[in-house]
Amino acid sequence: MPRDGDGHAATREFPEYSGGGGDPQAAGAPPVEPRPGGWRRGMFWAAVAAGLVVVLALTTQAAGMLPSWRNPFAQEETDRTQPPVLQSIQDLSRFVAAEGTFQVVVDLEQDRRYVPDFLLNQRTLFVGVGAVEAYVDFGQIGEDAIVVAEDGLSVEIRLPAPQLTDADLDLANSYVFAEQRGLLNRLSEVFGGDPNRQRQVYQLAEERIAAAARDSGIAERAEDNTRKMLAGLLRSLGYETVTVTFVSP
Repeated sequence: MPRDGDGHAATREFPEYSGGGGDPQAAGAPPVEPRPGGWRRGMFWAAVAAGLVVVLALTTQAAGMLPSWRNPFAQEETDRTQPPVLQSIQDLSRFVAAEGTFQVVVDLEQDRRYVPDFLLNQRTLFVGVGAVEAYVDFGQIGEDAIVVAEDGLSVEIRLPAPQLTDADLDLANSYVFAEQRGLLNRLSEVFGGDPNRQRQVYQLAEERIAAAARDSGIAERAEDNTRKMLAGLLRSLGYETVTVTFVSP
C-alpha cells in the first residue's frame, strides 16, 4: 500500500458507483434519452387490438354465438291494468238498419283576453273519425203492432221510429293534427297539466258527429232497410202484401 511522506497510508478517491442499484447519471454516465415515437407505437398497437376485439365480438354476435346486448337505459313498459269486472248484461232486441261514418276537424282554442298568445294560449286541431248507428228497437213492439188481414195474405206492422246511437269515436283513426301552446301552458304540462283537456276535444268531436248524423238522412235510410228486410221475410212465409209503418215516440 503506498504511503505518504508522513508514513501514513495514502488514499485514492474513486467515483461512487454501486453495482446495479445506483444511478448511472449520478455516477457521471451520460443520460439515457427515450426512444422517439415509442409511446405512439404502443398506442397504435393498443388501438388495433381493441378494434380486433370489437370486430370479433360483433361477428360472433351476428352469427348467434353470443346473446344480444341489452341497453341498461332502455325504456321498459309495465302493464298493471286490473282485470275487467262485469257490471251488467242486457238483452238487446235492436235491428241495426244503417250505419254512417263521419269525419270532423275540431279547431278548439282557449286563451285569455289581454294576454299575449305566446304567453298563454292553447289551440288544438283534432281530426275525429266516428260512427253512428240507426236502429229499430223491436223490444218496444206491442201486441197490437202486427195486424193480419182476414184473408191471411196481407199484414200490417207498426214499428217505433229508428233511433240513433251516440257517436262512437274511432281512436285508432283519430289524431291531433296540430297543437299550439303558450309558455305558461307548456310549464303547466310539466306540473301535471289539464287531464280533462283531451277529453274535452273528444267530446266536442262526438257532438259534431252526432249532429251531422241527424242531418244526414241516416234515419230515413234505416226505415227503408227495415221495410225491405221485413217484406222479404214475411213474403217468404206466404204473405203477399206487407205494410210497415213507423210511429214516432
